[in-house]
Amino acid sequence: MIPKDAKIYVAGHRGLVGSAIWNNLLRRGYTNLVGRTHAELDLLDQQAVKEFFDQERPHCVVLAAAHVGGIMANSLYRADFIYQNLGIQQNVIGEALRHGVKKLLFLGSTCIYPREAPQPIPEDALLTSPLEYTNEPYALAKIAGLKMCESFNLQHGTDYLAVMPTNLYGPRDNFHLQNSHVLPAMIRKMHLAKLLKKGDQAAVRADLAKRPLDNANGESSWDDILNALAGYGITPESLTLWGTGAPLREFLWSEDMADASVHILLNVTFDDVRPKEGPVRNCHINIGTGKELTIRELAYLVKEVVAYDGEILWDATKPDGTMRKLCDVTKLHSLGWHHTVELPDGVQRLYSWYLEN
Repeated sequence: MIPKDAKIYVAGHRGLVGSAIWNNLLRRGYTNLVGRTHAELDLLDQQAVKEFFDQERPHCVVLAAAHVGGIMANSLYRADFIYQNLGIQQNVIGEALRHGVKKLLFLGSTCIYPREAPQPIPEDALLTSPLEYTNEPYALAKIAGLKMCESFNLQHGTDYLAVMPTNLYGPRDNFHLQNSHVLPAMIRKMHLAKLLKKGDQAAVRADLAKRPLDNANGESSWDDILNALAGYGITPESLTLWGTGAPLREFLWSEDMADASVHILLNVTFDDVRPKEGPVRNCHINIGTGKELTIRELAYLVKEVVAYDGEILWDATKPDGTMRKLCDVTKLHSLGWHHTVELPDGVQRLYSWYLEN
């Protein structure tokens, strides 16, 4: 058990994942938490990371910092996704080892699995066939991270665990229309489409003032705003979403993910998840709900929550990504954790958070 006064460094403590883990630790009585913003500590700067560990000497590390994004960002910025994530992992996990950190939790993603993995996807499906091309650079970086943890444990006797959450959504989500994940992007697009259909220019401008687009903000001309939104499929008449809507996806409320992650950090060891015989591999843990729905079904759920009464269209010329990606959460359940927030309630909570923030 980790002592309540242990110093825990949460890398990425301002993001969707890290902030949820930070708050969960606080609720459990762990108040000696350390975090640094990107402006305060560039995790790609090895010397800066070394100096941080020299100064702080954390007892535990949670590595939730990552360069993340949706299918469009993964397609456009492939070099960024592999280079930045490998660099962050190399620096943080490496300095944790050099500074005697015995307990570390590494956050990955279920995109590590092959495109044609069996469903639901067990941990043992890793590296059994080719990855989904659109997110291959990010997936390779995350695979390297979990293998680094596994290998450090075997060679150095550390207790570095890796968890692979499914698609996450929740407070502090990224709602950028190009770089965000499917659910927050869909909520914001639907919200803006509703405002356009109502002709509420003031509300549209307020939204863009808070979260500007690359080519329009709250001060732009109305024609420029309309053109910018149309580039994302948002018009006064309809909303066009990428793909066919056919892929199946699983979604997990970020605060549930945090509770599962902290449960594993506090209660699970490498010995609990390593094979009892044979080669030691696939010691990571899936975190999810074990439930799925199609992107089309998700769109109509969001439509109901947002109260958008316009038409939803689908652009089948755009990629769908992996057609199905459901976690096998047998290992997670065996370790004593189950999710609590179901998707309809979570979507309502996220839309309320978006409106308030």
